[in-house]
Amino acid sequence: DPKAIDLLCQVEKFDKNILEPACGQGHLSKRLIEHGYQVLSYDLIDRGYGMQNDFLKTKNWNGDIITNPPYKIAKEFIKHSLSIIPIGNKVAMFLKLQFMEGKARKQLFKCHPPKTIYVSSSRILCAKNGDFDGMIAGGGSAVAYAWYVWEKGYSGKTTIEWIN
Repeated sequence: DPKAIDLLCQVEKFDKNILEPACGQGHLSKRLIEHGYQVLSYDLIDRGYGMQNDFLKTKNWNGDIITNPPYKIAKEFIKHSLSIIPIGNKVAMFLKLQFMEGKARKQLFKCHPPKTIYVSSSRILCAKNGDFDGMIAGGGSAVAYAWYVWEKGYSGKTTIEWIN
């Protein structure tokens, strides 16, 4: 749901240049543009918005990265994102709250602690193919989400905040 970006922009400031590397149909990208950011949008699969490109082959990015990555390769998206941005820039990933679980992700969090995790206190929809109306008609979502925000070079403790 594009309102996820609205909530994130209420609590975080980003570089004017944003890369959205899993843009799908452009829901998050379009809202970021409405917030005044310059957004480069692409996706591995052409879904009618942005360019077709393999993010994991991107060599560098001079700005911040904000996306809702494919869950099964979210860890790879995070590590790659942090490897291609300058120190001080940010990576924000919209992920399930349960992403904090797991031994492999524990290692990721130990090596690359997020600066802040913003837990959504009410459910934000994440609809396949952007079918938000169909999802609402079907009863909404039982999945809890959060924005995980990294700042390259940050090595302190992770802060947890609540949004909405």
